[in-house]
Amino acid sequence: MIKSRLCDLTGIKYPIIQAGMGPFSNNNLGVAAANAGVLGLFSTSGLCNKDFLPYVYNDWIKSAEADPNDDIPTAMEKLLKRAYRLTKDTGGIFGINVMVSAELMFQAELIINAAIQVRAANPGMEKNFKVIFTSAGDPVPWRERIKSAGFTWMHVVPSVKGALRCKKAGVDVIVASGHEGGFHTSWEPVHSMILLPAVVEAVSDEKTLVCGAGGFCDGKTLAAALVMGADGVQMGTRFLATQESDFPQIWRQGVVDTGDRGTLVARGFVGPARWIKNPRSEEHAKNTLEKSPGCYLGTPDDMLSIDFKLIEFEMESMQAAYEGNKEKALLAAGEAAQRINDMPKVNDLVQTMKETEDILKSVQTRMLV
Repeated sequence: MIKSRLCDLTGIKYPIIQAGMGPFSNNNLGVAAANAGVLGLFSTSGLCNKDFLPYVYNDWIKSAEADPNDDIPTAMEKLLKRAYRLTKDTGGIFGINVMVSAELMFQAELIINAAIQVRAANPGMEKNFKVIFTSAGDPVPWRERIKSAGFTWMHVVPSVKGALRCKKAGVDVIVASGHEGGFHTSWEPVHSMILLPAVVEAVSDEKTLVCGAGGFCDGKTLAAALVMGADGVQMGTRFLATQESDFPQIWRQGVVDTGDRGTLVARGFVGPARWIKNPRSEEHAKNTLEKSPGCYLGTPDDMLSIDFKLIEFEMESMQAAYEGNKEKALLAAGEAAQRINDMPKVNDLVQTMKETEDILKSVQTRMLV
């Protein structure tokens, strides 16, 4: 398998990041991904939804081997100790994905402080727990906290402007997330073919790596990212549809069953989101057009400025997904879903990515220079 600077920086075998996919639990998926040789990321925002999304919170707690009555630092400690126990023998590399938006600043402080303290208190854990991945907020205020603790720092952005902000903050790996991605998407629909090379040109150098996200799901798309100057890719939807995935079975199967033009964009709690196309999501898209048109016009709004019935509809639909109710479920997925037609084990999936090297070699043989 081809390697890149991302492998050298983090110690992973393959230049692939398994997306955190918050606020949902992926505590089992993260372990499987790390043990397969890619960066396994654990979502942490589910910890912030004990009252808002209790079914997500309970799923997170159970798979972290924590207790529903644990406070956030205690639950994080149990998650990290479990992850270390399950990855240390394979040398698997893992990290945490933390939303640092203004609304979640208090919880983000608790999560990041707990992560730093747990790693420092457990000798040897630093060999596996290497990454803090931040999202959904300004990276600059976190520079000293994360960098001084010795973590590799990653942050995801939807624009060149956001990438330049990361550069100012000293982020090690900037993930450029195109509009093809699943669930949370940017307010402005800039896709990976445009965004990724633009971010590479703006910020990539000997100290700053760039990875692509949004639409990446196999050796072909990884090869494309590398050709555009990226150091690797982040994949969410492709890892969602695996045997070790924590997502409900109807969700995983929904990705596998998605066909041509099988997704749409509608409201998604904090802004635009990409959903698998079904009668429920089509109804949601119509309601979004009426009650939150900014999702289609690139004009941000928030939960306080829109009809809360939209959010209630999403909450009911998320709960339906966890209950296995196909009629009422909303299932988030990226455009890559239409190219996914199986549900392999994580390690088997990662091994198929070895085709990247053959693809790059075949391009050379087909070109007349």
